[in-house]
Amino acid sequence: QVQLVEAGGGVVQPGGARRRACTASGCTVSSQIMSWYRQGPGKERELVARINASGGNTNYADSVKDRFTISRDNAKNTMYLQMNSLKPEDSAVYYCHAPWFASWGQGTQVPVSS
Repeated sequence: QVQLVEAGGGVVQPGGARRRACTASGCTVSSQIMSWYRQGPGKERELVARINASGGNTNYADSVKDRFTISRDNAKNTMYLQMNSLKPEDSAVYYCHAPWFASWGQGTQVPVSS
């Protein structure tokens, strides 16, 4: 069983930036695909970004492409999401996900508001 612990939420102003981190414990995730999801108010949970085991292949939702960057440090068993040029519509609860283990992080609210 793998536990995913997230860090790096909090209010940010439009145009600002925020970095999320997701650290796994209980099992190594270095050989597994990892991903970030988000769920805005009244919306379904959606895939934001996905990264393969080596970090050499990434995919993004069209709405965040060129603004968000997913990365990972396998030595630290940690995945990151750098969010730049944030917009109010990016306001959501963000979750990290390890599909192989069917595990989710606890979710952290990232409100984008002036």
